[in-house]
Amino acid sequence: MNNSKVWYVTGASQGLGLTLVKKLLDHGYRVAATSRDAHTLSQAIGLIDKDRFLPLAVDLNNLDCIDESIQQTLAAFRRIDVVVNNAGYGMTGTIEEIAEQDIRNIFNVNVLATIDVVKSVLPAMRSQKSGYIINIGSVAGFVGAPDWSVYSAAKAAVAAFSEVIALDVKEFGIKVTVVEPSGFRTCFLTKDSLALISSKIEGYEAVKNTQDRYLSANGQQPGDPDRAAEIFIELAESSEPPMQLFLGADAYKRASGKLAAMSTELEQWKSITIGADYK
Repeated sequence: MNNSKVWYVTGASQGLGLTLVKKLLDHGYRVAATSRDAHTLSQAIGLIDKDRFLPLAVDLNNLDCIDESIQQTLAAFRRIDVVVNNAGYGMTGTIEEIAEQDIRNIFNVNVLATIDVVKSVLPAMRSQKSGYIINIGSVAGFVGAPDWSVYSAAKAAVAAFSEVIALDVKEFGIKVTVVEPSGFRTCFLTKDSLALISSKIEGYEAVKNTQDRYLSANGQQPGDPDRAAEIFIELAESSEPPMQLFLGADAYKRASGKLAAMSTELEQWKSITIGADYK
């Protein structure tokens, strides 16, 4: 294991990001980690080691702030080998009842911040002729469920961005993976990580039933954050990591089910599909 690598992890003060940073430091890696509050982040990590750990207060809605954090990391560690775009939060509710600004806010954090971090780090990775980017998506970005329309749209954007940027930067020796987990036992379903808009409109039974089911599952999710963190480290050490990786048995079940349904529908409508071209 090459623990001389430098990692840059966003959204590191709680949840999967916090678990990952602790695991990386336990393995001897050097880590730059971002949060809105560097002091809170340092307390959560519980490690004072300026040689290996750089806590950064970063406003991910501010490209200048992101750029500065990348430069601080390079000044401290001279390189960045692995970026994990983990920062983000969930949102449930009917599209009729979610405010326009709330929609823009979740896209700013879940999508635009991911793009901006990649944009900021690429010059250093191109110069190194190496690098690895892990963007945290969600199985919801591939297989949506009632009540999660805006969140699913945001994570689908992360997956599409990851797929194309992987093609763009391959010639520079830079690899990209979008990780799409199902439910993991983190704080994701708590008020700190989930914007929950309860429906007051009559009907929308599928939405309301799904919301109740997900919220009642908090603390019982099957996904193991420690195992996920270990998998991220294994991915970074792989010479050929996957472009797309679903995590969790539920993610596999949902993704494989959709792929089968898509294949069936594609063939069913094949004549219409290819018939749209000029004769």
